[in-house]
Amino acid sequence: MRQTAPTKKFKICLVSISLAKGGAERSVAMLSQMLSNCGHQVHIVVLNNEIDFTYSGTLFNLGALKPKKDHFIARLLRFKKLRSYLISQRFDVVIDHRPKNEYFRELFYHRYIYHNLKTIYVVHSSNKQEYFTNQVSSMAAIYAKTLATVTVSTYIEQHIATPSGVHNCHTIHNAYNPAWQQTDTKNTLPYEKYLLSYGRLHDGIKDYSFLIHSFNASKVWEDGVFLAIMGDGPDKNELEDFAASMPCKKYIVFLPFTREPFGVISNARCVTLTSKYEGFPMVLVESLSVGVPVVSLDIVSGPSEIIKDHYNGLLVKERNIEKFADALSNICRDEVVYLKLKSQTQSSVLQFSMQEISQKWNQLLHHVIP
Repeated sequence: MRQTAPTKKFKICLVSISLAKGGAERSVAMLSQMLSNCGHQVHIVVLNNEIDFTYSGTLFNLGALKPKKDHFIARLLRFKKLRSYLISQRFDVVIDHRPKNEYFRELFYHRYIYHNLKTIYVVHSSNKQEYFTNQVSSMAAIYAKTLATVTVSTYIEQHIATPSGVHNCHTIHNAYNPAWQQTDTKNTLPYEKYLLSYGRLHDGIKDYSFLIHSFNASKVWEDGVFLAIMGDGPDKNELEDFAASMPCKKYIVFLPFTREPFGVISNARCVTLTSKYEGFPMVLVESLSVGVPVVSLDIVSGPSEIIKDHYNGLLVKERNIEKFADALSNICRDEVVYLKLKSQTQSSVLQFSMQEISQKWNQLLHHVIP
């Protein structure tokens, strides 16, 4: 890649399922801002009518065209509108962020939707099935025909994409917005000290049950420390019922999803991550960027690229309730450890700032677009 600052401007289309709910979707919204700030002309296509995050550019909301009772013909008409839009706008490149878990759908996108268009595919998850389907070699052949495959973590590039046969990979991590550091620091929750976990409440992926077990085992709630779980999702009711069955139930609170969570984040004692897998977990970067230490399981893809154990957070090597409970106890009860971690949070994620990540995207675009 070139090291000098590129000057050519491109017309770019970002394709995403939505601009709501998850870290991948927030990263698409932020990429639209970064590319716009670089002077590129940005359009965004979303397939579902869900818009929560601030974006830049022109939005083409295919989801708004869905009838109340969606059906096959309606989907085909939307695909035709998408193809017509991409052709008529004459984009220099289409950057596709969608999960790719059905091979024949991806073959349809490749041969019809994106036919004769220059594309870049982004892989947001270390769950192979989500982006390579169950026909890995056939999907790798589709990735090979793109201008580039961007992976959001080094792990995904080295252990998922490249071994699958994708050799046009470039790792570009997701970014955080330095403006988050200016968030109002007034505590909006009625709890003097609380641990925070936030994201989509899908227990099969995020494993909030493990977190609740660990919080209970840590006994920090006996010191008046609360656990706040923030977000919405399919398992919210089950998790609330499970929390209500625990001895620490009075110290577990569930908060709704919010578009701007940074006030709640900045007042937490720490932010936790107990997922079974991730791509590049933005909750860790977001928390560190506003000066909050993190406690995370050392799952594949992400945490070890963000956290330096006992430097800006605590990285627990195995999914063990007692060990995770010990980490929660340590960060709550040892003020020396806590203040040391906190003092090194923001400086530890400077390489993930919008300015740094936008330069990497800009260099990639100038490198791969003819």
